Amino acid sequence: MEIEALKESVTVNGNAEPSIATEPEQRTEIKRPTLLNAPTKDDRADTLLPLIPGVVRGPDGLINMKGARSSQSGSLVNGASVVDPITGNPAMSLPIDVVESASVIANPYDPEYGRLAGPVSKIETTTGSFNDFHLSVQNLFPRPRRRDGDFIGIEAATPRATFTGPLIKNKVAFTESFEYRFVRTPVNSLAPLERDMKFEGLTWFTQADVNLNQRQSMTATFTLYPQKLNYLGLNTFASQPSTPNLHQRGYMGSLQHRFAIKSDALLLSQVTYKQFDADVTPNSTDPYKLLVEATTGGFFDRQARRSNHTEWQEIFQKERHGFLGRHDLKFGVDYVHDDYDGRTALLPVTIVGVSNFPLEQINFGPASQFTIKQNAPGSPGTNGPLQRLTIDLGLRFDHDSLTDDVNTAPRAGFALMVTKNAKTVLKGGAGLFYDRIPLNISSFPLLPDRTVTILSPAGAVAASERFTNAVPGGLRNPRSLGWNVELDRQLTSSLVVRVGFQQRNTARDFVLDPQTNLGRISLSNAGRSSYREFQFTAQYKVKRGTLNASYVRSKAFANLNDFNQSFGNYANPVINPDGRGRLAWDAPNRFLAWGRFEAPFKFTVLQVIDLHTDFRTPLPIKPANL
Repeated sequence: MEIEALKESVTVNGNAEPSIATEPEQRTEIKRPTLLNAPTKDDRADTLLPLIPGVVRGPDGLINMKGARSSQSGSLVNGASVVDPITGNPAMSLPIDVVESASVIANPYDPEYGRLAGPVSKIETTTGSFNDFHLSVQNLFPRPRRRDGDFIGIEAATPRATFTGPLIKNKVAFTESFEYRFVRTPVNSLAPLERDMKFEGLTWFTQADVNLNQRQSMTATFTLYPQKLNYLGLNTFASQPSTPNLHQRGYMGSLQHRFAIKSDALLLSQVTYKQFDADVTPNSTDPYKLLVEATTGGFFDRQARRSNHTEWQEIFQKERHGFLGRHDLKFGVDYVHDDYDGRTALLPVTIVGVSNFPLEQINFGPASQFTIKQNAPGSPGTNGPLQRLTIDLGLRFDHDSLTDDVNTAPRAGFALMVTKNAKTVLKGGAGLFYDRIPLNISSFPLLPDRTVTILSPAGAVAASERFTNAVPGGLRNPRSLGWNVELDRQLTSSLVVRVGFQQRNTARDFVLDPQTNLGRISLSNAGRSSYREFQFTAQYKVKRGTLNASYVRSKAFANLNDFNQSFGNYANPVINPDGRGRLAWDAPNRFLAWGRFEAPFKFTVLQVIDLHTDFRTPLPIKPANL
């Protein structure tokens, strides 16, 4: 008889069960397949963050996470900050083809995250291919512009291409990605050929991934992203000549080195340099006038801003075994240096009444030019004993040269596996956070003063008062206290639900207030803000896809005279007395559902339903590229 050959086989039945993360922090991640297929008009990863509960795009076009202003949150790409050091808003574009994941950490209890008073968004780029070459090309054909039944020029052209492959097989991989965007966004209430905001931008991304040896790897990236936005703030009441142009230029280079000292220890080193410049220029030289239902003349604000950001990080992480099981120890240093060279000129503004007579004239002092520097060393440290109960204890020290304060921020989070099979997890935590001071805040006393003149119907001067820019109490770093608790439960092999509540109270917010009796416009840390959120989320996995649904009940309340509203990219010449109320992007009730499904013939179906209440629009709507 012949001996039959030995055969082995493995049969797997059933669906993979959704996993529940056991980290204390509340992190929601959007992965690459969703990023590449989700509906977005500008093919940017950050514009898809509103797929996360509690993250919305406000009436001004900016992304607001968990009730915080855009300038209060953190924004990271591969662990490096991409925040504009002047305004505090995110200021970097990436081709969506190179993004591996985008996530939001609602309460970043890990002290690695600092210089923020709200959540943090993280974008990770994909690793280059070490074995094969890949080329992808998208959006080769432009879209024509149709006005009044005729085709006139180009509405949009957004070609992009990405190439990746090995320079040295299994050792060095590179990625090159190029994207050009030309987009006209119409305001349909204006004349056919005078209704378009125009955006033109170029993004070039280069990445090299290097396997130095079995213990060491390195990633180097360089991003170039100049862009022009003409007719910023165009709307029904502001025509093209009365709006400004915003031209931005920037590049960023980063080098990250990872060294596995032992099997239980890792040293992460990263150096980043970023330059970001911006100019605000008018489209007309005529006098700027604010009428009851229109705005005429050339925009009153001229800005020229030059900034650079340098950051060095060293983070050491080690696993140790001892009392109460395993401990993950992490500590490090983080040093930031920012420079700001600016020039601001403000031209006269006339406010015209219903009868078409001037009511008020605002004149400004001579143009100002200034240089501001900021140093901000920080030191994070954390410890987490891990068994069925995970506890993260963290402490962060930050020093800000603009305030000369040393801020101590303790944080703690926990995750308890209520059941042994890890299908029910209770999470929570609390932490203290200190925000950075955007450099435009420090420039306020150096900006031109103003004189407000009240006019009679005949045009005679009825009253006049000069206002100086003052910071009477000095500057301090805004501070927030946040806490949350949530319960995650895997009900079936396909269904996971989450119920949670979080609250954040922020003190020392920057607020502007005109003080007529003192003849000054005061910038102080007297502002306060609060955010409360109840969230119910469910994720259901089917054979060929995933369905996500959530309901969020929230309230965002704060002082309304935010600095960037009066002195940001789209400045407002009128500064009213400060007040408190719900913020413009607050959505008290929001239902969000989206799902991604694999269809036959390699088609992917991804649909999004976003229903919410409220959204006040106190300001002209500005485009999403700011």
